[in-house]
Parts: sequence; structure tokens; C-alpha cells
Amino acid sequence: MARLRRKACIALFLFTLFLFGAMMGLRTLKPTDGFSDLSPGVELLPMIGGKMDRRSVSRDASAAPGEAQQGASKTKAALSNSGPEGTIFYDVHIFYYTWYGNPNLDGKYIHWDHILVPHWDIKVASSYPRGRHMPPEDIGSSFYPELNPYSSRDPDVLESHMEQIGASAAGVLVLSWYPPGFADDNGEPTEDLVPSVLDAAYRHNLKVAFHIQTYRERNDQSVHDNIKYIIDRYGDHGAFFKYTTNTGKSLPLFYIYDSYLTPPESWSEFLTPTGAHSVRDSAYDSIFIALIVEERHKHDILAGGFDGMYTYFASNGFSFGSSHQNWKAIKAFCDGNNLIFIPSVGPGYIDTSIRPWNNHNMRNRVNGRYFETAQQAALNARPEIVTITSFNEWHEGTQIERAMPKKTVTRVYLDYQPHGPDHYLELTRRWAEQFNKEKQQWLM
Repeated sequence: MARLRRKACIALFLFTLFLFGAMMGLRTLKPTDGFSDLSPGVELLPMIGGKMDRRSVSRDASAAPGEAQQGASKTKAALSNSGPEGTIFYDVHIFYYTWYGNPNLDGKYIHWDHILVPHWDIKVASSYPRGRHMPPEDIGSSFYPELNPYSSRDPDVLESHMEQIGASAAGVLVLSWYPPGFADDNGEPTEDLVPSVLDAAYRHNLKVAFHIQTYRERNDQSVHDNIKYIIDRYGDHGAFFKYTTNTGKSLPLFYIYDSYLTPPESWSEFLTPTGAHSVRDSAYDSIFIALIVEERHKHDILAGGFDGMYTYFASNGFSFGSSHQNWKAIKAFCDGNNLIFIPSVGPGYIDTSIRPWNNHNMRNRVNGRYFETAQQAALNARPEIVTITSFNEWHEGTQIERAMPKKTVTRVYLDYQPHGPDHYLELTRRWAEQFNKEKQQWLM
């Protein structure tokens, strides 16, 4: 009898564990998740306490024009074109990073050897490991790239990346950018790689937009100078992405990461027609897209003179902006204020390889279903443009780049099995096609 009771207890425990796992998986998929008890990690983000015409997407004058959209004003768009990998869509943008290095081309590993970032609370930090990853067996990612720990300077890697992006049907890669001589805390300057990225994109019929990152003493004036530098240096390149307004202007488009770190009063000096160093109606006028994290940021973005807002983060519930359930309301706010809303969808999120204390913000991929749920939430908001987070942000596990199974003496990496390495590229293509198909139903 004791043996039977023990077996019954074990069976009950396993059944309970199965139910718990199933419930957590379903929770991950739920498209209406907001802030949950799994996402108190907004404290990761440093917080601080004129209207434009709506504008539309364009590749160039030769691309087939789309039709006007209902909203605050009518727009027109050239949305797609054919490249070596098939049809690509210029209203699907994907975030791209060139901060990786290895000894073959850079003399050392860069970013693959990322440090383990300590928690800001000393007591919490003491419970987690410190140190640095040691490539190639141990890298700062929970997944392992099919191209191995590569260098972004490798022409073959760059060519493979453009092929993969083309295969995903995303038409615009959004290049993470720092001014000359600047880099993130764990990297090296990469501005000199921009010409190679533009040339490679051009060969694959892709376009490049710029994602202006935070750097030491960044402010409205320094970003003004950055915009002038980028346009003067790259604005005539065939792969430089421009966006056509409803008045027929063709303007560059810039994403400004962590825009909330600069007060709206300062941004307005740069982004409103009456500002002290305004770019409006000048040779450097552009489309400027700010990051929305907290709900109050939408009002700051409007006051600062931005043209729209994006959400970036791939962890549903991590912030107000990244919560799928808020996208329709944000879109309504943007429609009412002549702003562009650009939601960001991702395949999942896991950054515990570099922030071991941040597992509460992990979002399981569920073999692609999390990605599909995020994509449907974006479709429900009816945006003009959608961004993918990301092509190759390996540290945060948001990449759709090809990954492979990998097991070492000390680690077992996550992978895309039972699917192949192209699984997320294929999901992105199917969804991009669906996005443009459904778009025709809500366009006039």
C-alpha cells in the first residue's frame, strides 16, 4: 500500500507540474497581456520626469504606389518591390546590429564576450554570478548563431545577413548607429561599417534607416549634428531609406532610441518649425520616430515635435509601450494627433545570459506562437509600418537570424527545434505578406 501511495503522489505531482507548465505557456501567448506579475522589470529603464502631417512609406518613385489610408489625413505609399530573395516590403522594418567582432578580423571577441551585468541592488547582485563570457564555446547569448561568433566586418557574414533579411521579406533594416568615435559600453566604434552595410543592402534591393542610440552627453543639438552628418554622408546612396509624405516630399526616417531621456522642451527646439535650431523645412528635415515606454511619453513625444512613436521591446508586458493590449489605444492617440504608430514585434525575449537576474522578463518562443501572437496584435492595431525586434540582437534573444543547436561541457544553448534554422525568417515572410494583404482591406 505504501508503494501504491508513493506512486500516486508522484503521478499527482507530475500532473500538477504539467498543468502549471501549460498555463504558463498559454499566458505567454495571450495577446491581451498588460503589466503582469512577471514583468516588474521596467525599473531597468532610466526614466525622467507642434503637429506634423501624417506621412507614408516609400522606396522610390519607380516602385508601385499603394493607396491612401483613412485617418487624420490621406497618404500614399510605395510598399513593396522584388529583390533576389523575392518580394520584400518597405513597410516592414527590422532592427540590425553591427557591434560583433572576433579575433580573425578584429583581433579579439567583441560583444560575444559580454559581461554579466550586475543588478543595481547590491543585495540582489550578490546572489548572481559576475564576470565575462569566454567565446567561442561560451557566448553572451542563450542561442548560438549558425554563422558562429562572427565579426560584423566579415563581408561573407554581411552578405549572408542581407540574404536572410531578404528571405524574411523585411525591406528596411534599421541600423543601430553611434557617431564616429562612440560605441556602447561593451563595444567598439562601428560607424566606419555603414558604407559596407549600405552597399550590401543595395545589392539585395533593401533599404537602410538609422537607429540613433544613446551616447555620452547626447542631446537635441548633438542629434541635430548627427542628422546633418548622416544625410550629408549617406543621403544620396541608393539604399538610403526615404519616406514619402502626403505632400510628395521624400524624407529620411530616423528612430531615436531612449528619446525620453531628453526633455520635450529640448526636442522642440530641434523638431518644431519655431525651434531655435529647427530642421523643419530645411535640407535636413526628416521623419523622427521616438520611443514610447511609459504612457505619459506619448504626450511628451507630441510636445517634442516628433512625427511618430515605436515600441521596440519584444517582451509583452515589460512596458506600457511594449504591451500588446495597449497598441490600439496608442494608435488611436497617434491618429488623433497626426502621428505615426510603429509597433515592434518579436519572437521572444531572454537576456539572462547577460542579465542573470532578469528571468522575470523572459518570454518563451513556444516554437513561434509567441511571435505569431505579437504579429496578430500588430495587425489588429492597423499600423502603417511595423518593426521586427530584431534580426540579430543575440544578447536579448530576440533574433530571427539563423541559429543552430549547440551543447558544450558547461552549457546547452536554446535553438529553434523542432523547426529548422530558417523558421523565424519564414514566419516573418508569411506575416509580412499577410500584413500587406490585410492592409489593402483597410486602405482606401
